Amino acid sequence: MRWKDWDRNLKIRLLGEGMVHILFWMFFPFMAVYFADSFGKGAAGGLLILSQVIGVFANLVGGYCADRFGRKRMMVASAFGQGVAFVFFALANSPWYDSPVLSFVCFTALGVFGSLYWPASHAMVADLVKPEYRNQVFAVFYTAINIAVVIGPVLGGLFFFEHRFTLLLTAAAVTLILTFVIARCIRETVPRPDDASGFRESKDLPWYRFLAVQLRDYRVILSDRNFVLFILAGILAAQTFMQLDLAIAVYVTEMIPVQSFIAWGDGSVTTGGAEFFGWLMAENGFLVVLFTVRVTRWVDRWREGPVFVVSSLLYGVSMLVIGSSTHLWVAVGGIALLTVAELLVVGLQEGFVSKLAPEDLRGQYFAAASLRFSIGRAIAPFAIPMAAWAGYAWTFVVLAAFAFVSASVYHVLFRRLERSGRLRVVPSRRKDALEEGI
Repeated sequence: MRWKDWDRNLKIRLLGEGMVHILFWMFFPFMAVYFADSFGKGAAGGLLILSQVIGVFANLVGGYCADRFGRKRMMVASAFGQGVAFVFFALANSPWYDSPVLSFVCFTALGVFGSLYWPASHAMVADLVKPEYRNQVFAVFYTAINIAVVIGPVLGGLFFFEHRFTLLLTAAAVTLILTFVIARCIRETVPRPDDASGFRESKDLPWYRFLAVQLRDYRVILSDRNFVLFILAGILAAQTFMQLDLAIAVYVTEMIPVQSFIAWGDGSVTTGGAEFFGWLMAENGFLVVLFTVRVTRWVDRWREGPVFVVSSLLYGVSMLVIGSSTHLWVAVGGIALLTVAELLVVGLQEGFVSKLAPEDLRGQYFAAASLRFSIGRAIAPFAIPMAAWAGYAWTFVVLAAFAFVSASVYHVLFRRLERSGRLRVVPSRRKDALEEGI
C-alpha cells in the first residue's frame, strides 16, 4: 500500500503525532530518574504504579467512548486534555515554581489522556485500512513513534535537566496545535456514523448506568478465554520491554560508570550513566526505524504463534544479558536483543486484534487488548523498589522469568486456537505486491 493510497486522516495523524512523540520522548524516559531523585526509589515506584493503575481504567473508558461517541471526538478531547496537562507540567518546572508533586499529577494526567486517545486512534486505522494492509500500516505508525525514540532521548539528555520548562511549554503548544488540526481536518470513521440513536442513548444514561453498560460489554469481550490468554501473555512480556524507561534507566544511570566506549590510537570516546542511557534509547529507536516495516513484511509469511513465542524468549534473554555486566558493549548487545524481540511482533499485534474484533466493538477490543500494556506498565515499576531490596542481578532474573512464562502462555494460546479452528489468518499479499512498498 503506497503513501499516495493512504487516507488523508492517516497522513495528517502520522505527521502530527510524530512531532508530538518527539517532544514526549524528550522527557518521558527520564521521569523514573526524576521521581527517584525527588521521592526516593520506593516512593517513586509506588507513584508510578498508581499513575498506571489510573491509566488502566482510563483506557477502558476510552475504548468504550470511541465506539459510542466516535473516533474523532475522543481524539480531539484527549489531545486537548494533554495540551492543558503540559501547560501545568511546565508551570510545575518553571523558574518561579518547582513542584515534584504537581509534576507527578500532570504526568499522570498525560497518561490518562493518552489512554483515552489510543483506542480511538487504533480503531480509526482498522476502520480505514483493508485487512491485508493493516499490519503494514500499523508498522509504519510504530516506526514513526520510534523515529521519535531515536531523536527524543538524545535531545532530552541535553534539554530535560537544564531547560525543562521550555521543553514542556513547547510540548504544550505543539499538542494544542495538533488538537486544532484534528478538529478541522480529520473526518469521523466510526462504522455507524449515521446511527445517532446509539450515541444519544449513551449520552442520556446516568453515569452509573453508563458504567454498567460499559462493564457489560467488556465482560463479554473478556469472557473469551483465548483473548484473556493473549492479554496475560502480553502483560508478562511487558515486564521486560517496559523496563527500558524504568529499571533499565535507573540501572544504567547508577551502575554503568563513565568508561571508554570506542578507542583508537591515543584517542577514545567515553560515556556512561544518564548520557549513555540516552544513547541506548536511541539505539532501540534507530533499529526499529530501520527494520520495523521490513521485519513485519517478513514475519507476515509465518504463522503468528511461533513468532510471538520466539519474541518472548528473546525478551527474557535480553534481560539476562543486560543484568550480567556493567560493560557498555554488553548493554548495547542486550538492547539489540530486546529490539529484535520487539520488531518480531510489533506489526502483528494490532493486526491480530483487528481480526478478532467486530466492527461495532473495535474501539473496545483495542482497549481491552491494550490492557497488556496498561496493566503491564502498572506492574512494571515494582522493579525499581525490587532492585533496591534484592539487587539488580536478581531483579533482571525475575524479569527474564516473566518473559519465559509469557512464551509458554503464547504457546498454549495458539495451540488452543488451532485446535478450535478460531485461528483466522488474513491472506497476505503476493510477493510482488509486498515489494511495491509503503
